[in-house]
Amino acid sequence: LHPKYAPVNRYARDIIGCLNNWVDGWVDWNMVLDRQGGPNWFENWCAAPIIVDPDTDEVYFTPLYYVMTHFSKYIRPGAEVIGVKNNNKELQITAAQNPDGTIAVIVFNEGETEQNFNLTLNKKSIDIHINDQALQTIIIPTN
Repeated sequence: LHPKYAPVNRYARDIIGCLNNWVDGWVDWNMVLDRQGGPNWFENWCAAPIIVDPDTDEVYFTPLYYVMTHFSKYIRPGAEVIGVKNNNKELQITAAQNPDGTIAVIVFNEGETEQNFNLTLNKKSIDIHINDQALQTIIIPTN
């Protein structure tokens, strides 16, 4: 695992863990920082989902940004987290039912081995594959 992806994995783990433990939302303290990782109160370099260069007016969307947008794209405002039984210790999983009735199941495989798992809901099952070091969402329609 390259060190630059450690924060990406931490974000995915933290968001899934928080959602599974009754947290209503997740906010990044330093959503936008400059190229030196500031300004911040401790004056140390921090990573952020969005980096701006005020001298050139450039904006950089880091991998952290895409992790956060992945969750917000599929778990919509007003969604309610629902319980998930996860038998695969290699995977981290959360699920939420959106206001339109769809269910978003977000699966994170932080490991270096691809995984197969079975998703079951209301006596219907499907086998799912997830690549190694991947974040994946399954949308279950309302029908």
